[in-house]
Amino acid sequence: MSQKNRLETGGRIERGTPLQFTFNGQQYQGYSGDTIASALLANGVDIVGRSFKYSRPRGILGAGAEEPNAILQVGSTDCTTIPNIRATQAELYPGLLATSVAGWPNVEFDLMETVGKVGGAMMPPGFYYKTFMQPESLWPTYEKYIRKAAGLGKVPGSRDPDSYDKMNHHCEVLIVGGGAAGLAAARTLCGSGLRVMLVDEQNEFGGVLLSTTQTLDGEPVSAWLKETLAMLYQDPDFTLLPRTTAFGYYDQNFVGAVERRTDHLGELLPGARQRLHRIRAGQVILATGSLERPLVFGNNDVPGCMLASAVSTYIQRYAVVPGQKLVLMTANDHAYHAAIDWHRAGREVVAVVDTRPQTDGELPTLARELGIKVLNGHAVINVKGKKRVSGAEIAPICVGKDWVGQGSVDDCELSGSVSVLDCDTIASSGGWSPVVHLSCHTGSKPVWRDDVAGFVPGPTVQAQLCAGGINGTYPLTQVLAEGAGAGLAAGEALGGHLVESHFATPLANDPQEAPAMALYHVPHIRPTSRAPKQFVDYQNDVTAAGIELATREGFESIEHVKRYTSMGFGTDQGKTSNINGMAIAAKSMNQTIEQTGTTIFRPMYTPVTFGALAGRDAGHLFDPARFTAMHRWHVEHGAKFEDVGQWKRPWYFPKEGETMQQALDRECLATRESVGILDASTLGKIDIQGKDAREFLNRVYTNAWTKLAPGRCRYGIMCKEDGMIFDDGVTSCIDDNHFIMTTTTGGAAAVLEWLELWHQTEWPELEVYFASVTDHWATMTISGPNSRKVLELLVDGHDVSNEGFPYMSWQSMKVAGVDARVFRISFTGELSFEINVQANYGLYVWEQVMAAGETFNITPYGTETMHILRAEKGFIIAGQDTDGSVSPQDMNMDWIVGKTKPFSYIGQRSWTRPDNQRDDRKQFVGLLTTDPNQVLPEGAQAVRDPNEAIPMTMVGHVTSSYYSACLGRSIALAVIKGGLSRMGEKVYFPLSDGTTVEAEITGSVFYDPKGERQNV
Repeated sequence: MSQKNRLETGGRIERGTPLQFTFNGQQYQGYSGDTIASALLANGVDIVGRSFKYSRPRGILGAGAEEPNAILQVGSTDCTTIPNIRATQAELYPGLLATSVAGWPNVEFDLMETVGKVGGAMMPPGFYYKTFMQPESLWPTYEKYIRKAAGLGKVPGSRDPDSYDKMNHHCEVLIVGGGAAGLAAARTLCGSGLRVMLVDEQNEFGGVLLSTTQTLDGEPVSAWLKETLAMLYQDPDFTLLPRTTAFGYYDQNFVGAVERRTDHLGELLPGARQRLHRIRAGQVILATGSLERPLVFGNNDVPGCMLASAVSTYIQRYAVVPGQKLVLMTANDHAYHAAIDWHRAGREVVAVVDTRPQTDGELPTLARELGIKVLNGHAVINVKGKKRVSGAEIAPICVGKDWVGQGSVDDCELSGSVSVLDCDTIASSGGWSPVVHLSCHTGSKPVWRDDVAGFVPGPTVQAQLCAGGINGTYPLTQVLAEGAGAGLAAGEALGGHLVESHFATPLANDPQEAPAMALYHVPHIRPTSRAPKQFVDYQNDVTAAGIELATREGFESIEHVKRYTSMGFGTDQGKTSNINGMAIAAKSMNQTIEQTGTTIFRPMYTPVTFGALAGRDAGHLFDPARFTAMHRWHVEHGAKFEDVGQWKRPWYFPKEGETMQQALDRECLATRESVGILDASTLGKIDIQGKDAREFLNRVYTNAWTKLAPGRCRYGIMCKEDGMIFDDGVTSCIDDNHFIMTTTTGGAAAVLEWLELWHQTEWPELEVYFASVTDHWATMTISGPNSRKVLELLVDGHDVSNEGFPYMSWQSMKVAGVDARVFRISFTGELSFEINVQANYGLYVWEQVMAAGETFNITPYGTETMHILRAEKGFIIAGQDTDGSVSPQDMNMDWIVGKTKPFSYIGQRSWTRPDNQRDDRKQFVGLLTTDPNQVLPEGAQAVRDPNEAIPMTMVGHVTSSYYSACLGRSIALAVIKGGLSRMGEKVYFPLSDGTTVEAEITGSVFYDPKGERQNV
């Protein structure tokens, strides 16, 4: 296959490994070592996408992370397709299939372009705030078509077949950027004994060294690069990660980076496709370099308009000349490399259009010596061509008398007639923007420097060093020296054994350069608002006219300008556009760029796949299931399960032919009449020890714990600072300095975190320690009038009578020959014993309990039966009957609030707030429906007048609702405004099916109100 723009020699590609790939249905050929972008350019592909708002044809602009146009969909199947892949960073692999993310019916002929032409004047910045407002009836239609037109690419429709993983690292030094500065820093640290990580987003280390023609100490840069990498790879303390992008820099030198492990090899390969590296470093060296800015001029988005540095990169690194006839417009000497490289590749350089009045640097001189025409004091003001550049309109410009060879140009204007240069490629360079993004992630604000016409990193509290282009340092000799200096400083700060012979850096043949001109916006013969579109942000179609309009409409903050115009909102995050946009806004508001400031850079530096962030925490691994020691028994006996706080808890145990309600009725009656058994292993258990443990409990619970004796248990309520119930449970005193706290299953982790928070931040002087022991203990609760008889068969004569083992106490004993802690507590209102054994013995003891209870028809029951039994007794479930907005007083639990405690406890002060003392607060009550067989839906809203017009006044809601086989009717618990003073009144519940249920407000205890059954 012909690659018309590929040079016969040169580049770093492997010509012996040709690769076939498909773009927009057409087959092409590239080589191993190509990116999709370089392969497309080699094959003469001009249009790679369409712009977001106007659907204008777009070609490749850059060669790296800054690329705003070449955003592709890559992948051959519905499950492997990936949207928004940057063609300049995606490596070619055999059989790669890529398509443009916009363009209908195709990218070459896009009907939306007509809308863009017609609606161009009708779609200024903020048009979406000003239109589509009326009529309201058309909002659904507007939304449908706006959503259809918006977006980039297609989300995969099937499950991601790839795997991802994560690694945690601790290193002494992390170097971000494997270009000249980063490699020089790493070389300095080689052999120091320090753990060093070097990450770079490209497939090869070297950065600009991979495409420069400069020499180091008279030798090609490749020699120094090869020697340096050999040193680093041989050092066992070094971890080198190419194809790895540091996307986020967080506090305490924590950096997130994504490594693309198999993206460059193909689809559906074994192993992790990408890996997330979570790195904690002692010192971070940012050697992230700089990005070239394009110049802003008329129709500067036509395919064939490129960055000057990108032109050099494609020629030198990929042996691709992306056109035949070049016009270069530049405001600095460095861009002359593009014209010189183009000329030496055998293609025509029509002219170098230099915006500066005169230049005497080495590169312009060399260009003239090579016969390249140089037009000083000129600018390209407009591009001719539609789907490819066909010419450049140029004109002389006057930069004003105040320009003295440096600094910005605010009064630049045309000073002569327009002429046209015939060409198919226009390269431009407005200077360089330091890549400060990562340095800003931790809150550091970048600082503007006029001498480099860019923002550089500002002061930071991080252990951070910067070197090279990020500091506005561009001559290669200085970049290497700065990198080595950063490595030396980091090594000395960390006490490394630095090798002095590694400090020296080579000298580069840096050309003498004349001062650059900071030109951000090229004038046109017409005012900006009437000139051809001059694009600032290529991806979001933000123009110079749009930015000026935003400032005229009162958007003076650069952050507001960004949001109003959408400048910098794309996947490129304004890497090529932000500085130009800020400069245009500043000029429009008659202020400096420093006064205008910059927008805030946030993670991610470049887009990161959700798969990489999730790692293996997906599917069944996203929320791992936890099983009790008795889980196998439950499965074998037909249990249905529900998920509670990651635990698989038996929900109910249906027998053959039983409905759920029939199974629940049977389980409830068996427990009330004889004995039932519940697997309660999942309840949170926190071991609390220390001489101040009792004092700590006094502070976190609402009731008193000072006098709780060893061997006794007490129910407690825990509140947040606002006085609202947080969690509840029984805590038992093992000895004076040792307690076991139980929590709800779902609240266990949150309670432990809560305890640690208060201990570590508010009461660090208390000597108290916490440990989660939920997994250590298997717990089975036997409840019912025959539960004591079952226990007696298992404890070899241990006295478990009411006198020998009173209610709300615990004892150590052997159960079925296994050491156990047995607690006499009850959540059912029946005589109950909670048996706790070491988890490894849980299944054995459970089976022994079942065998001992066979005579009494012992019945296993699940969480739903437990809920019914406790609701019959009016016991609350924190998180179901409470919702973070009710206090103990609201729940009719004033009895559990310590009124004589001589010290403050969490939530106490909040109860004195007037709002917490209102009479019309929602209060905990019971409900009995007028039709005893009608079960209220949980969450049903209560009203006092069923005939009130909508919207009806809601006065509360149902928190728990069940049918009670024991009582022969439905019961419900609810919170009703002023409910405790409305006993006997009727409330009504309008349901979604149009019916209304009537119920009477009652007390919350429906069964055994005196508690006699649990105390026998």
